[in-house]
Amino acid sequence: MRVIVTRPLREAQRWVQDLTASGLQAQALPLIKVGPVDDTTAVVQAWQRLADYVGVMFVSGNAAEHFFASKKPLAPVFTAQAAIKTRAWATGPGTARALLRLGVAPDFLDAPSPDVAQFDSEALWQVVAPQVQPGTRVLIVRGADTLGSDPAGQGSGREWFAKRVAQAGAQVDFVVAYQRCAPDFHAPEAALAQAAATDGSVWLFSSSEAVANLQDLLPDQAWSGARALATHPRIAAAARKIGFLDVAESRPTLSDVVASLNSTL
Repeated sequence: MRVIVTRPLREAQRWVQDLTASGLQAQALPLIKVGPVDDTTAVVQAWQRLADYVGVMFVSGNAAEHFFASKKPLAPVFTAQAAIKTRAWATGPGTARALLRLGVAPDFLDAPSPDVAQFDSEALWQVVAPQVQPGTRVLIVRGADTLGSDPAGQGSGREWFAKRVAQAGAQVDFVVAYQRCAPDFHAPEAALAQAAATDGSVWLFSSSEAVANLQDLLPDQAWSGARALATHPRIAAAARKIGFLDVAESRPTLSDVVASLNSTL
């Protein structure tokens, strides 16, 4: 019984290791390819304007890592020692861990409580809403597809967050720090996906975009006999939309995913 991990390659490999250590059989099948933007001018300019923002929302660990790749080595930010008092906002524990690794001081990091029901933009807003006052500005660091735009159906959480910021009388800006695309799908990857559609494997989905890429990569594949575990209701809905009938939901932490998988298996 396999768990098919669909995150981008580096994250997928880490999840495979962690799931294997937890006694589960797991295999990576990345359904999103992540890389830097072709032109980092906008990211560099965002760093130069950082003091203008009361908070910077990072939509993912990838957003954090690619944004910080354009940071000047000696420019201290998100720390008590910095002249810039802008705060870093993370939607979940994975993003928060990435920001801490990148040098953000814990006292300058805001994220949903570890025991919150769901890690998403809505949960983050409950934490940071008091910081957003009329006349302030907020920056959202996100990714885009290779054409430079959000794929259809993506970004609903961050768009919801942006609307809350605007309703509070503040200005919200976006900057694209990385780009996403469908992965290279050759015969071995296609064979694994086709087998996992019917052999009882459990697909672990952490992104609606991964689900959409799977459908695009194998447009003629039927998924009614496949099983999935999704880490957010929106992702679960996307899996059901392309034909998955057996879809469970879990919080995205390793312990919750393992518990859900054990109960599913």
